[in-house]
Amino acid sequence: MTQPVLQARGLVKRYGRVTALDHCDFELMPGEILAVIGDNGAGKSTLIKALSGAIIPDAGEIKLDGKPVAFQSPNDARGYGIETVYQTLAMSPALSIADNMFMGREIRMDGIMGKLFRKLDKKAMEEFSRQKLAELGLMTIQNIHQPVETLSGGQRQGVAVARAAAFGSKVVILDEPTAALGVKESRRVLDLIQEVRSRGIPIILISHNMPHVFEVADRVHIHRLGKRLCVIDPKNHTMSDAVAYMTGAAVPEDALEPA
Repeated sequence: MTQPVLQARGLVKRYGRVTALDHCDFELMPGEILAVIGDNGAGKSTLIKALSGAIIPDAGEIKLDGKPVAFQSPNDARGYGIETVYQTLAMSPALSIADNMFMGREIRMDGIMGKLFRKLDKKAMEEFSRQKLAELGLMTIQNIHQPVETLSGGQRQGVAVARAAAFGSKVVILDEPTAALGVKESRRVLDLIQEVRSRGIPIILISHNMPHVFEVADRVHIHRLGKRLCVIDPKNHTMSDAVAYMTGAAVPEDALEPA
């Protein structure tokens, strides 16, 4: 059996009397798009925050490539090659595309100018940003210096995905990437997701949009009441099945598909 890239066993997270994660399990296999779906309050956001270092679980274990890891912050997860694109995009609108691509990991110039005066190597960052955008077919953005606030919603999402793909060597997590986009822009983001996967980077996709989930996902993790209810293959189940499992209207029998 293939070893999961990212795996969680028995994750628990409590907020006072509320149990957000109740001994939750999770597996992301190499090179797949795994969709995570669940009703509001099911705990899927808490699960993703635990996997991306935004929160620390009270109990349980997370493994990356079969080795236990303990993330104390999102920077820890990024250091292991796990990049997250949040629903809010976490971008600075007034800064340029290149500045946003390198926010928090700027390249400094060689020699005394970089070490002592902390001068940034703007040219290297701009060239890298231009290359990554071109690789993902995003060079409809002509000016790498333009502020992010001048971009459309789809272009901003594209920059955020390009940033994650550029630095996420192990896993890319996308939180509702098409939630605020129109039909045409959503189509472009779905194409981007498949382009990133074609490079061998596994993707966790959190979404409420069932047609999008069933179009791009290889497997669907259904989250209910703080834990994984089942994992289904979208080829063998319908959207109605998924919604029924998610809401408790139906109980899956043998819905846990083999990895």
